[in-house]
Amino acid sequence: MRRSFRTSGFEVDERLRGAMNVELLYFDGCPSYENLLPRLRALLEDAGAGDALALRRVESESAAERERFLGSPTVRVNGRDVDPGAGERSDFGLKCRLYRTEGGLEHVPPEGWIRNALDRAEQRA
Repeated sequence: MRRSFRTSGFEVDERLRGAMNVELLYFDGCPSYENLLPRLRALLEDAGAGDALALRRVESESAAERERFLGSPTVRVNGRDVDPGAGERSDFGLKCRLYRTEGGLEHVPPEGWIRNALDRAEQRA
């Protein structure tokens, strides 16, 4: 039996607690990562997936290339970047990341993108 609940404007399936993997990729000293972390944890808690978060420090340019790291912070849900345009980019490296949003450039991904990624993960579960 599928059980789901609605929280913060989106529906999350109870099965996500074990099936979802959320990664926050960053480099040491990134202020944007530090600002995003509490907001991201709160979003995941609201979705019932608070234990799904893994912090991943990227330590070198070669690691950034290998990880396809577009800059700090990067949020991925089940391996997919929450930024809808990320798949078209190849500017990997140790740098601060800027997100192009409808409101302009932001240092962190909009909460709506994160919610959409969580929704997509729920639909695939």
